[in-house]
Amino acid sequence: MIRGLRGATTVEQNDAEAIAQETEALLGQMIEKNDISPEQVAHVWFTVTEDIDAAFPAKAARQFKGWEYVPVMCAREIPVPGSLEKCIRIMLTADTKKAQNEMHHIYLNKAVVLRPDLELTDTKE
Repeated sequence: MIRGLRGATTVEQNDAEAIAQETEALLGQMIEKNDISPEQVAHVWFTVTEDIDAAFPAKAARQFKGWEYVPVMCAREIPVPGSLEKCIRIMLTADTKKAQNEMHHIYLNKAVVLRPDLELTDTKE
């Protein structure tokens, strides 16, 4: 079954190193907590808010062994007034035997406020 896996994090500043570091931390936890291998991944979408343009967060995926062939794409989020600033979001689709409610969505830093309705969501600061 193809499942969607969500994650989000924030950066303190629009800086290439911070973007890479926070994206790598987020994707790493998504991979680890859900036991995802690169062969299972159909594709990964990375989005950023308008205030992030110093680097492509998708580049962080290349830091993981075997991920050089995983299709990745970056896009910009809709600029909704009052939305969370300096936010990087990930939508990863993967083939897994896990049920929908067994997927561990990961929210880090200030992004923990995005999905308080998911009681079983891993939220690490």
